[in-house]
Amino acid sequence: MLKTFASTPILLLALVAAEDGKDYGIPNWSCDAEVMKKSKTKPINVHSLRFADIDIIGALGDSLTAGNGAGAAVNDAVAVLIQYRGLPFGIGGDKSLDEHVTLTNILKKFNPNLFGYSTGTGSANVWQTAHLNTAIPGAATVDLYGQAGDLIRRMKEHPEIDFQNQWKLIHIFIGANDICDWCDYPDMVSDQHFRDNLNKAVQLLKDNLPKTIVVLVGMFDLSLLRKIDKDKYFCDKLHAVECPCEQEFDFPTEDISAQCKRYMSVEQELMDGRFDTTDDFTLVIQPFFEEITEPPMTPDGEPDLTFFAPDCFHFSAYGHAVVAKALWNNIVQPVGMKDRYANLTDLSGALACPDKECPFIRTSKNSDNCAQYMTPAAN
Repeated sequence: MLKTFASTPILLLALVAAEDGKDYGIPNWSCDAEVMKKSKTKPINVHSLRFADIDIIGALGDSLTAGNGAGAAVNDAVAVLIQYRGLPFGIGGDKSLDEHVTLTNILKKFNPNLFGYSTGTGSANVWQTAHLNTAIPGAATVDLYGQAGDLIRRMKEHPEIDFQNQWKLIHIFIGANDICDWCDYPDMVSDQHFRDNLNKAVQLLKDNLPKTIVVLVGMFDLSLLRKIDKDKYFCDKLHAVECPCEQEFDFPTEDISAQCKRYMSVEQELMDGRFDTTDDFTLVIQPFFEEITEPPMTPDGEPDLTFFAPDCFHFSAYGHAVVAKALWNNIVQPVGMKDRYANLTDLSGALACPDKECPFIRTSKNSDNCAQYMTPAAN
């Protein structure tokens, strides 16, 4: 995904594209005042962490988290090279929730002083736009360890971050480039390597970031690309560059889908308690992509291309906003009861609020017994 494009000698910061596609916001959203509050005293336990207690947000990932093409004008495929870091569904902080849904824009409703989200356009090494979004186009799971190290360094060096005491949420979304290489290099991107690469990166975060919760968005089924670009010559040819495996028809769609499912399965192994050995760190997987087998559709039964950037691969601003809603609704659900399917076509469902009976970011432990972690909210 953008591996070839990412190495093209183009000055990305000099590129400008008009943003004329549709978007999706949720005006005037709010929840019960009690669940919007910070904790009365700063939590010492990650399982007692209210949404308003999050001070810092960071992200690791690939071109989807870098925001490639998210703000591109319709039919402007060149603009897929631009990293619209203010729009990605996890860490994008452009606009407001009224105009554009992202995890960041929702969290800003709880804590307007949230720090670290990315804005505008630019590369990972441009602090003014990237901030704590270290995602790099073309990255695979093997690259996450380096990104994690970069993120740790940025946090330690920044004078406005109280590294030891502020609570941090780290968003991770990765895997498209692994599956795009799988047909040609199955041993290099096996499900075991996929799991071990993720484990190594999260362990580095655990060893170096106090007061941290990691939100890992589960793998999605990339065989959907074959349904999106069917009979669409332009998208079909672009995908040959962006994701060669999708174009290798010696590999049946069922095989690609099965490998994605294996990636999903090994991700779940990381929830076996290995990252629950201290009170100030945990990992939670959000699996809402897992059972999606069809792309978003139009009323006439065709893939909804407004969900995608002009390459029919990356998400548009609208696509990011729809995914962000699904992510948030997964985050507020207890572990073990999280939806594994999100309807990306029908947006009639509400943006959920935290449960007043357990107003914390849901973890394995507080999903099992929230009462033992209950602490009072601020007055």
